[in-house]
Amino acid sequence: MEHELQSLEREARQELAAITANSQLEEFRIRFLGRKGQFSTILRKLGSVSDEDRPRLGQLANTIKKEIEQLFEHRQEAIRQTASTAVDTEARLDLSLPGRVAEIGRLHPVTQIMQEICTIFENLGFSVAEGPDVEQDYYNFEALNIPAHHPARDMHDTFYVSDSILLRTHTSPMQARIMETRQPPLRVIAPGKVYRCDSDITHTPMFHQVEGFLVDKQVSFADLKGVLTVFTQKMFERDLPLRFRPSFFPFTEPSAEVDIACVICGGEGCRVCKKSGWLEILGSGMIDPEVFRMVGYDPEVYSGFAFGLGVERIAMLKYGIDDIRLYYENDQRFLSQF
Repeated sequence: MEHELQSLEREARQELAAITANSQLEEFRIRFLGRKGQFSTILRKLGSVSDEDRPRLGQLANTIKKEIEQLFEHRQEAIRQTASTAVDTEARLDLSLPGRVAEIGRLHPVTQIMQEICTIFENLGFSVAEGPDVEQDYYNFEALNIPAHHPARDMHDTFYVSDSILLRTHTSPMQARIMETRQPPLRVIAPGKVYRCDSDITHTPMFHQVEGFLVDKQVSFADLKGVLTVFTQKMFERDLPLRFRPSFFPFTEPSAEVDIACVICGGEGCRVCKKSGWLEILGSGMIDPEVFRMVGYDPEVYSGFAFGLGVERIAMLKYGIDDIRLYYENDQRFLSQF
């Protein structure tokens, strides 16, 4: 009989642990704890055991039954609380309310302008090429007619990884990389990130640039001016005053900086244009013959032009932004406007 009690206890505990509904609880109560249940049936058998075993077995049977009754009550309370919570949750739901609409992300304004610049030049017949951010000193400087100790290196505050490896200061290295492997005619733009030690309201240590170049026979400065004039008209969707100022770049000769009338102040002068009424948007010029010789082109046969523009600067002009640092603060109120 002792083994029978222990077996019944194990069975009752297992079934009670699996119960999840009140209807199952009632079936359990009738089967195990009811007047005709299995515990009552065993207790009625006590009359047939010996006098010396009857007290011990009777006490064991009552102890097991009380434990199962306590477990039954705990399970009953747990199911009641679960049902009450579900009812409260359902009562709090208002199914007539509109659903929550997930916020849709937007492209960063710099990304939008980068794509727009690429589209304009692609429509002018230029292809897009990308290169490494971590560049060799040779391609960043020497292949562009900027040898070691050349004064032009002072124009760039460069992040060096080692003596021969650096973070590129412009995307112009793609000029040499492409011309080394391809023959003219070439029309290529190279968008990407560049890095310089510079930071104020119009400069950041990391920014985006688009380098462009065209190489063919009988290319002139007039072709350069025509391409850049079309670009500014398409980008700003209007005719803006444009000026070419003589300048110096070691990989172009002659060279020119291209300015556009400041769209922040309308040419009257502000802190963005440093009170001049003009903002530089890019540097340009005819590719220096020495650059052609470095890649094996004959400068007597081929000529070409190159230009480089800052994407953030174009975006500032396009959207009327007066502080370049706003691009990198991740303020959703600012970014959601574009």
